[in-house]
Amino acid sequence: MKNLIIKGTLVALFFTGLISCSSDDSDSGPVAAPEENPLQKYINETGFTTITTFVNSGDYEFGMRFKPTKDGTINKIFIKIPDNRTNLRVTIWDVAEGIIYRTEIIPSVTTNVEASKTIAPLALVKNKEYMITYNSNDWYKRHKADNTSITYPITAGNISFTGYGWISGTAQNYPTNFETDYYAGDLSFAFQPSL
Repeated sequence: MKNLIIKGTLVALFFTGLISCSSDDSDSGPVAAPEENPLQKYINETGFTTITTFVNSGDYEFGMRFKPTKDGTINKIFIKIPDNRTNLRVTIWDVAEGIIYRTEIIPSVTTNVEASKTIAPLALVKNKEYMITYNSNDWYKRHKADNTSITYPITAGNISFTGYGWISGTAQNYPTNFETDYYAGDLSFAFQPSL
């Protein structure tokens, strides 16, 4: 009888250990953080809710400077413009180095419809400044109803926007003119912060 109780206790402990181990085995590690598209939060925070539409209005390279507040990746690019366009060029710049970090081509954009392109993950480093621009002669100008300026930075989730800039022409040149009373776009991206 004593042996039977000892064996029963050992069997119970054995199965408890198996259940405990199998529970640990099912933990597949951290779940990826959700992707963030910071554009709408930026628009809300700035109050740039008045829109003027420009079509065939001169060519510009223009977009936003930003810093991620966490390491992460850009996985997708979004663009919406008020005209049809093929082979729209989007550039991501390393601001400190003054170099092109990545160029992507969005094959087709339809008037007033957001287009997107999934890209090979592009690593971003916390607190490093980047800029995302596109080249077009079509855009939405977003500004406050009273046309007053804003103060950068603007925080939108894990992205801190540090400025909006532009340069004339069709060349892939880094913007040199910066404005605080409007933003021209709409260009954005999906940022996935690291856990």
